[in-house]
Amino acid sequence: MIKMFASDLDGTLLNALHEADGTIRRAIRELTEAGLHVVPATGRSTLPVGEHGFTGLALDACCSNGSIVRDSHGEVLKTWTIDPQVTEELLKEFPDICFDCFDNLEAGVADFSRMLEHGNEDKVDRLRDYIAQHMIENPHAGEPGSKGVPQGRYMLDHIRKVRWAFIAWEPVSAPSS
Repeated sequence: MIKMFASDLDGTLLNALHEADGTIRRAIRELTEAGLHVVPATGRSTLPVGEHGFTGLALDACCSNGSIVRDSHGEVLKTWTIDPQVTEELLKEFPDICFDCFDNLEAGVADFSRMLEHGNEDKVDRLRDYIAQHMIENPHAGEPGSKGVPQGRYMLDHIRKVRWAFIAWEPVSAPSS
C-alpha cells in the first residue's frame, strides 16, 4: 500500500510560472484526503508553507536535497549534516560542474536569496555585496551543468560547501539534530 507520494518541484509539481496549478492542487488534495503524505522534494533550503500555490494544502517537505525534513506546519523535524570534507572531495572529483552558476549579479542574488529565510531576509544587500566580490567568469559557461541545463556565465571564485548557507544564515533557534 502506498503511504507517501514524493515529487520534485520545478517542472513537476510547479508549472513554468513556478506555481502549482489547479490540476496539481486537486491531485494533492485528493491524495491527502485519502490519507497519503504528499512530500515535495527540493534542493531549496526550505519550502515555506503556502508558497508556490500550495496554500491550504497539508504538505510535509524534504528540503536541501534531503538534509532537512519539515512537517506541514513548517516545523523542522530532522536535519542531517554532510561532512564538509566529503563535500569538498566530491566537488574536487567533478571540477567541470559548477553548482553555483548564474548569468548576472541579480540572477545570482535571486538564486542565493532563497536561503535567506526565517529572520534573515534583511541580509539581501549583504548577500549581493558578497556575490559581487566573489563572482568570476565561468570557464564552462554554456556546457551542461549538474542538472543537464547550460551553465551560467558567472560562478563564485571558490567552492561553496553545501553547508555554507546554514553556517552563514541559519537562525539561532533552528534544531541541529
